[in-house]
Parts: sequence; structure tokens; C-alpha cells
Amino acid sequence: MRAMNRRRFLTKAGRAGSLALAATAAGCAAAPSTPNVAVAPVRTVPQGLATNLTLLTFRVDGVDRLGAKTDKGVLDVAAAAAALKMYAPATLDDMLQQEDGPSVKAVVEAALKEAAAAPAFRPEAGITYGPLLSRPDKIVCVGLNYREHAKEIGSPIPTHPVLFNKFNASLNAHQGTVTLPVDLATNFDYEAELVIVIGKTARRVSQADALSYVAGYATGNDFTARDLQNGRGGQWMVGKAIDGFAPLGPYLVSAEQVDPDTLAVECRVNGDTRQSSNTADFIFNTRQMISYISDYFTLKPGDIIFTGTPQGVIQGKPKGQQVWLKPGDSVACSVGPLGELSFRLV
Repeated sequence: MRAMNRRRFLTKAGRAGSLALAATAAGCAAAPSTPNVAVAPVRTVPQGLATNLTLLTFRVDGVDRLGAKTDKGVLDVAAAAAALKMYAPATLDDMLQQEDGPSVKAVVEAALKEAAAAPAFRPEAGITYGPLLSRPDKIVCVGLNYREHAKEIGSPIPTHPVLFNKFNASLNAHQGTVTLPVDLATNFDYEAELVIVIGKTARRVSQADALSYVAGYATGNDFTARDLQNGRGGQWMVGKAIDGFAPLGPYLVSAEQVDPDTLAVECRVNGDTRQSSNTADFIFNTRQMISYISDYFTLKPGDIIFTGTPQGVIQGKPKGQQVWLKPGDSVACSVGPLGELSFRLV
């Protein structure tokens, strides 16, 4: 009897074990396989400033893209990075704010050598420029910063930099248009300027160290409605921070390629030269401006500093000779080797 019970127990146990093994096998067979997920490239070089690069923003289907000006044409940095399976920021704002200059330089250098990146180059003549920068943390402007300009408008030489601001909506592109608010103002004026773009966080920096915080330089225009600036008790922001009143570009030239305090500055209206000067006439040079501003505001990577305009503005002419800008006019500005910025008024 005991032997029979023992045989029944072993038989049941064996059947249970077989069922368990079958269930396990079935479960394993039904488990889904893990798909091959593409891993995005990651940064492989240290963060820092871009060097020996001339950068720009171009627009494709309404999307801003980071470009690098090269002997082979404009390199679409993101497209080249994808072809070469390298990491790169998507836009110039991203590059500056993430301090990804070395990553962009690595992509550009590789693209110039590798055939796989050839489709990422395009003729500059065929691109549409976007705003060079679109989302800095701040735009700080310095007024009355050329000796001859202060003289032409009858203003005392400032003892400290005169500061005001613009907003991101003021930023405008090379070959863009400035819409004149003719229902609000009539006295529209040009101001060709050197623009500083910050590359590292700067707080209370010394004049000696100030230039080490610069990512690069660009050509800008502090477009102004003089009747709003001066006719309402000194409303500089109202006269200068209107949407589209800060054309900038076409290029950001990396800092080590530029001596910012010895640059020719010119502005032409409909082909006629109106301003012709040099940053050597600065009242406060580049080091002094950066150091002074950083005492009051923390400058962050990607921030913009407009540095003032030289003599030759319409405001500085005798009242009988002041012919203000109007819809249909074309304005072109140049600052040293930074490229010519042009825009139309509508």
C-alpha cells in the first residue's frame, strides 16, 4: 500500500514538473526581443569657446540651422554631424549657451576631410539667413560711446558707459526687413555698430580678463526712432527696442580672429556712405565695456552687447539737412572683417 501511494505521488510530481517546464519554455518563446535603438552621439570634447570659425544661422522650412562658412561653402553643421555620427548642437544659440564651440569645430574639421559629409555643404548664395541669434538671456546696449558722435549731437563725453536694453523680438536677420511703425514715429535713423557676443558666464570680471569671456563679434545696427527716443523725455528703450530694430549678422566671427578696438565701421543708405569711422574712437573700449556691464548684470553665454555708433547719423546733421529714413530705403553696414549686414525698410 505504501509502495502504491509512493508511485502515485511521484507520477503526479513528474506531471507537474513537465507542465512547469512547458510553461517556462512557452513564456521564453513569447518574450519580445529588444529592438536595436539608435544611440544619439554624445559630446566627446571638452566644452569651451569656438575658435577659428565663422558661423551663421540659415533657415530651412522655417527652422533655424547652424552653419559654418568654409572654402567649400556653408556647412550645415547638424547634417554633417549626422552623416559623420558626431555630436553637434542644433543652433548657434545652443552652441553658445551650452559652450559647445569645440564640438562644432570638430564637426567642421571632419566634414572638410570626409566624403560622407559632402552633401552637407551648400552655396552661400542660395541660403536664406535667419536671425544670427534669437534667444540671448539679455541684450545690453551702450550709448554715446564714440567721441566724435558725442560731439556731433552736442552731448558731453560720458564719464561712465550709458546703458539701455533691447529685447529678443528686436533681433533681425541679414537681408531681412525692418517694418517702420509710421503711425508712431517718423524720424528713423541708422546706427552701425560692433556687437560683442559673450561666450562664458561673466560676473564682476576685470578689464584685464574681459576679452577671455568673448565668443565672437558681429556687425549690428541699433536702428532708432529719434522722435520716440528724444521727444518723450528721453525714452531710449521705446525709441530703440521696437520689434525688428536690432539687425545682426551675417556672421559671428570667433573672438581670437578679431582686434575689436581697431575696426573700420561704415554704414551706407541706398549706396551712399553715411558713416565711416573706426572703433579706435571708442570712449570706453571693449574691455572696459564688458568689465563695467558685468559689475551690474551677470553676462551669460550667448548674451549680446551693442557697443555704440560713430558719427554720421542723421540726428547729428543740422535740422535742415535731416532726411529721415523711409519705407523703400536699403541700409548696409560693415565692421572690419565681420561681414556686411544689409536690410530693407518697409
